[in-house]
Amino acid sequence: MDKVRIDKWLWAARFFKTRSLAKSAIEGGKVQIDGQKSKPSRTLEVGVMLSLRQGEDIKTIEVIALSEQRRGSPEARLLYLETEQSIELREQKSSERAAFHGSMPASIRPNKKQRRQIHRFIKI
Repeated sequence: MDKVRIDKWLWAARFFKTRSLAKSAIEGGKVQIDGQKSKPSRTLEVGVMLSLRQGEDIKTIEVIALSEQRRGSPEARLLYLETEQSIELREQKSSERAAFHGSMPASIRPNKKQRRQIHRFIKI
């Protein structure tokens, strides 16, 4: 196998749960091939660099093997190699998010007593 559709490969590599989710991510511009937008039917080859945006994280990966079949996670990890720079950037952003959210109060919702006071205030 020397070529495979990008939506099938993303599904087989376990980046998306279904092919339709992979297709909509590609169409939405969340997946770039060598820095370019593409169509879900574009064929992938070994050595291509992909940029995936999943949530707030951006992963830069290199395709090192092709597959059309979805297998277990250990086998799926053998299909790609994430760049060191991408890993460092994701870890840095993750720690920044954790530090930001760690400074917020644990409970933003009012407790039972505070809710009663709010209802009492609104009725007046």
